[in-house]
Amino acid sequence: MEREFMEYDVVIVGAGPSGLSAAIRLRQLCTENNTELSVCVVEKGSEVGAHIVSGAVFEPKALNELFPDWKELGAPVNTAVKRDDIYLLKNDQKASKVPNLFVPKTMHNSGNYIISLGNLCRWLAEQAENLGVEVFPGFAAAEVLYNEDGSVKGVATGDMGVSADGQQKDSYMPGMELHAKYTLFAEGCRGSLGKELIEKFNLDEGKEAQHYGIGIKEIWDVPADQHEEGLVVHTAGWPLAENGAHGGSFLYHIENNQVVLGLITDLSYQNPWLSPFEEFQRYKQHPVVKQYLSGGKRVAYGARAITKGGIQSQPKMHFAGGLLIGDDAGTLNFAKIKGSHTAMKSGMVAAESVFSALSADRANDDVSEFDSAYKASWAYKELYAQRNFGPAQHKWGNIVGSAYAFIDINIFGGNLPWTLSDPKPDHAQLGDAADFAEIHYPRPDGVLSFDRLSSVFLSNTNHEEDQPCHLKLKDPSIPLTVNLPKWAEPAQRYCPAGVYEVLEDANGEQKFQINGQNCVHCKTCDIKDPSQNITWVTPEGAGGPNYPNM
Repeated sequence: MEREFMEYDVVIVGAGPSGLSAAIRLRQLCTENNTELSVCVVEKGSEVGAHIVSGAVFEPKALNELFPDWKELGAPVNTAVKRDDIYLLKNDQKASKVPNLFVPKTMHNSGNYIISLGNLCRWLAEQAENLGVEVFPGFAAAEVLYNEDGSVKGVATGDMGVSADGQQKDSYMPGMELHAKYTLFAEGCRGSLGKELIEKFNLDEGKEAQHYGIGIKEIWDVPADQHEEGLVVHTAGWPLAENGAHGGSFLYHIENNQVVLGLITDLSYQNPWLSPFEEFQRYKQHPVVKQYLSGGKRVAYGARAITKGGIQSQPKMHFAGGLLIGDDAGTLNFAKIKGSHTAMKSGMVAAESVFSALSADRANDDVSEFDSAYKASWAYKELYAQRNFGPAQHKWGNIVGSAYAFIDINIFGGNLPWTLSDPKPDHAQLGDAADFAEIHYPRPDGVLSFDRLSSVFLSNTNHEEDQPCHLKLKDPSIPLTVNLPKWAEPAQRYCPAGVYEVLEDANGEQKFQINGQNCVHCKTCDIKDPSQNITWVTPEGAGGPNYPNM
């Protein structure tokens, strides 16, 4: 069955902050210039926001530019940050509060808000539709389409109704081709199409390896007397430092007596026995954290990788026929633990560059002028000033790295005349299991700590069971090419959703099993697999988690 196609001026892949901001700005420019452009946004989640996970403390700088009257328009940005507490956790019982004087100024949140980024994206989608943007949730862009000259022509959504063995079921429906003069890729961290484009157009030539973290998040209903709306708590040190890993935690008090908390584990860790999920369960037992959760109830769970390499790792964002924007290109500011404002701004700059190109009757060429426009923006300047934060953390750990960041950012304003290097990719950092002592994590208590399956249940994850597995092994004989101990396979630990298991049959033969139905689309396996053998591709549209307000 031949695929049907639709034509637009601009197609945007992903209804996150960058994609929606780009769509909105394009339509605003149409109004300002009394012209008309057709703009379409496709989103793989069942609804806008269904796949969005973020802390999130939100800096409203880009939103102020996009909608100066956002308060009057009812944007779900309500809880102003009232206080910042930062702790160094020394062990499972002790902690030291870091005096504000010694905190890098990027960690101060005066003027910022605690939000649900998923709910903000839902609101942005409403504004986009009001401006004439067509938003299609539940349609996964599965394939990049190219013109004969190699330029990007658009995307095709995935086929629906294909069985696990590749046969067409009665419900089969072929994907739809979406052709565009320009296509913007805003898939978020480790976008599957973005990954293909970076390789095809050599967009990372001359750049350092990208770096990532895995963020695991929960939402809790807590007793009113333990709740302080607007309180922001960050920690570093234990538990990750105990196992030689880096990262940190967040705990934010939002409205309605709720607390959102999470642990970000840098995926540069070396110990293959380490489990970011289990480290998060341990973190919740620390007295600094436990005081806010005791007597409460966990109501939501999610996980997502974040791109944190900074501008050293940022690929070229323009190519023939399109642009990479937001975390598809790595615009997150790790020094601030924030990326929504910079992602939004990248989308807005992209919209302005593409609008100018379309106004000049151009199509499917390289909008190379985006590069200078982006570098002139406050988003790029901010990322440049804070470019050394991540490498300093990796080189010297949280304590010394933060001390360096304090000097670099607070004293010199990010203008020290050098750029730290961090060239080794995260997957290549993982050591041999035989060189590390096995970590024995405590059993979950069902009160503060939980297992993976009960956690995935709270993410409302669902995939059509009889469909091709969207987690592809390039070489099915890897892993387990040698007779490793059953528990040595790291995929069963770095995955926060119980997707990967090693099973033994009656004869003691080991089998690597992929439970694709559990996948929360965090992309950690695609990033951390030491042999780079696992490739994440889009499942059927609308599959995956269904986060209500993450």
